This record gives sequence, structure tokens and C-alpha cells, in this order.
Amino acid sequence: MPGPGGVNIDGIAAQTGMPDVTDTDTTLSPQDCLVAVMIAISASDQNIRTAELVSIESIIDHLPVFADYDKDRLKRVSVTVFDLFGEEDGLDALFGLIRGNLPGKLWETAYALACDVAASDGLLGDVELQFLAEIRYELRIDRLHAAAIERGARARHMQL
Repeated sequence: MPGPGGVNIDGIAAQTGMPDVTDTDTTLSPQDCLVAVMIAISASDQNIRTAELVSIESIIDHLPVFADYDKDRLKRVSVTVFDLFGEEDGLDALFGLIRGNLPGKLWETAYALACDVAASDGLLGDVELQFLAEIRYELRIDRLHAAAIERGARARHMQL
């Protein structure tokens, strides 16, 4: 199924080693919300890069917040994000889902993960920067906190 920019979302599951699953559960767990933010920032420029997919998979594999996360849900969350991106008010709906299902104490975590995924390919275009600003606004991230999070992501992804 094509996502933004013609990206084959079935290929995402294949590229990340995820099985092809269909999940009828329509609720998002807090971990699903974090994954949705990462998928959304990656797809925001309509070009999901391999480095971004690898970053998402690495984050899911290594961060404690994902310790009990069922990676089989990754495809369903991806489809949800792509479907919402295709709707007129889909971005508002996506942020509504995230705010409604992600505890406030994890909003800065969501922003930090988005920054890491955005920085992972070494390319931050205007669209990604605008989407990060939208995440900051929607999740009410304090500007000073956001600057510190952004600086940390920049430092982690610096190249020689």
C-alpha cells in the first residue's frame, strides 16, 4: 500500500524485518504514540530514508520505554499515520490521538525521538523543521526545553 510520496508501507515492514500483520485494534498505546511521532517525522518530507527506518528500529530495540513493545504493531501504526496524512484534517487527528493516548510526562520524550529520527540521515529540510515546530506546539514543549533536546540530537548525530 503506498504511503506519502508513493512509499510502499508493506516495504517498511519488510525492510525492518517486521511480519506482515493486520491488527483490528484501533487504540494506540503510549508506545504506539511514540512510534507514530517517529513515523510521522520520517514521512513528513515524503521521503522515508533508510537511515530514518534504522533509527526508529534501533530506538524501539534499545530504549526502556519500549521494553515490552510488540514490534508487530509497527505496521499498523505506520498505516494509521499514512492514512491520517492522506486526510484533510489528518494532522490534527494524529496530534489528537497522540495527546489523548500519550501521558504528558512522555511528550518531551516524543519530541526527543522525533528530533533523533529527523537528524539520523544528516538532512533536515524545511518541511521536517516545520513539522518539528508543529510537534513542539501541539505537545506544548517549552522552547528552552526544545532547544536543549534539539542540541542533544544534533550532538548525537554529528559527523566528522
